[in-house]
Amino acid sequence: MLNDIASYIYCGMKATQKAIKLLEKMGRIDRMERGKLCQMKGREHFNHQTWQNGRNNVRYVPREEVEDLQAAIDGYVRFNELARQYVDEIVRLTRLEHARKRSKRTRSNTASCQKRKKTSRNGPD
Repeated sequence: MLNDIASYIYCGMKATQKAIKLLEKMGRIDRMERGKLCQMKGREHFNHQTWQNGRNNVRYVPREEVEDLQAAIDGYVRFNELARQYVDEIVRLTRLEHARKRSKRTRSNTASCQKRKKTSRNGPD
């Protein structure tokens, strides 16, 4: 499935090795959970807080589930960081592509302007 996603994303733009590696790292994250985990004062349980549908949802988590839940939260944070880096790389490539196109247009416009000047100078007086 990762190859299908990567192939879909690569279409239309030459991907750099950095972009490919970022996608691969994102694909290897197999557990994610939103929110944060807080130990409740004076209790064995932890609070898992998430924001859903405009509301803060809280659930209690027993101590034996905390390690797995924290790993999933860390996975979500890591995924978002990798996604941010991927976006930064694609934005960089997009800007390079636009700069190249602009450069080509400027060169072709300059060349056509020079041709027009030469033909107007060589024309009848």
